[in-house]
Amino acid sequence: MTAFLIIGILVLLVAGFPIGVALGGASMVWVYVTQRVPDFIIMQRLVGGVNSFPLLAVPFFIYAGNLMNAAGLTSHIFGFARSLVGWMRGGLGHVNVGASIIFAGMSGAAVADAGGLGTIEIKAMTDEGYDKDVSVAITAASSTIGPIIPPSLPLVVYGVMAQASIGRLFIAGIVPGFLMGGALMILIRYFAHKRDYPVDAKFKVINVVRSLWKGLPALFTPVLIIGGIALGVFTPTEAAIAASAYSLFLGVVVYRSITFKQFVAVSLDTLETTAIILFIVAGASIFAWILTIMQVPAIFAQIILGISENPIIVLLLINIVLFVIGFFMETIAAITIMVPVLLPVALSIGVDPVHLGIFMILNLMIGLLTPPVGMVLYVLSRVAKMPFEDCAKATAVFIIPLVIVLILVTFIPQVSLWLPNLIFN
Repeated sequence: MTAFLIIGILVLLVAGFPIGVALGGASMVWVYVTQRVPDFIIMQRLVGGVNSFPLLAVPFFIYAGNLMNAAGLTSHIFGFARSLVGWMRGGLGHVNVGASIIFAGMSGAAVADAGGLGTIEIKAMTDEGYDKDVSVAITAASSTIGPIIPPSLPLVVYGVMAQASIGRLFIAGIVPGFLMGGALMILIRYFAHKRDYPVDAKFKVINVVRSLWKGLPALFTPVLIIGGIALGVFTPTEAAIAASAYSLFLGVVVYRSITFKQFVAVSLDTLETTAIILFIVAGASIFAWILTIMQVPAIFAQIILGISENPIIVLLLINIVLFVIGFFMETIAAITIMVPVLLPVALSIGVDPVHLGIFMILNLMIGLLTPPVGMVLYVLSRVAKMPFEDCAKATAVFIIPLVIVLILVTFIPQVSLWLPNLIFN
């Protein structure tokens, strides 16, 4: 019957149904066919799957990110990053990464980073003589930092599914996020020397001060979010609401760049995106519940531990499973499906749920750079007007530093756990 359920989901996906419909629809059919549980359980699980206070953070973080893009804050972020690291060889490549690190503290989504900053970054780099394929590749790879450094939509969903502290998850992503940025900068430096890319501008303190002053209201956003959570001023959900209110204030009052028409468009886009995400979570909650009553997580754990009980081997197998899943499945769907299956395995070898969440999201972010699903590649393909296949080919080499960081985060738990343990203990 488990095979029947999984085949049903695959058939619906191949037929072109959205992932939420495939998960929920196949699960409903399974309930009706097997008659193992009362029909009203379906509605209970649908409602229960989204009836979660932490999930309120999802629409507000999406709203904050959309408002920032509409307000044009990305140009201020790019300008500040340019004044900081533009003096290095291959300066605009490093600026690209630096801007993504800053924007990561505002949006929490890789696609928002790619779409919001991508237009500015790719144009600036190609105008300065950078090869288009390298410009796209750096933009794609750096956008994956977005959901690692807080705030993070995937980490919110993971925290709900795994019943883990979202505050600890947010803080745990800071060090891995900066490691991702550092690893990408090392590769950029190699390309800069190999292809003789120029220095963007000499470092001048006055330029840093000017760009900081001009973009200070926008740059304060990550301080508001991360600082507020770390200091216990508000919860991650409350931080999302504060970020939305602050972004709206910047766009309407400070920069005066959001018109009423844009405000309505941003609000409707947020509603649409939120509905899609919550629909996936609702459908996946039924699927996860069926897997639980069928004891699939326990069976999967037995299979993995039957291969080896060595924690290193088990963590390696978990990462291989996630890497393959990332090729074919959207991030939120992958989280909602795989957390109930992988969490028992991780707990059985003593892995902290927060540690699992960080390397799981990092792994799935790499999936955004791999065909056939690769959402970031599709976005940048449109932004750069470059064939999808060429985007994927150019980005392939930049997956290497991300995989190296993934290995470090996976097998050295303190990389992600040190900071939350320091702050919350």
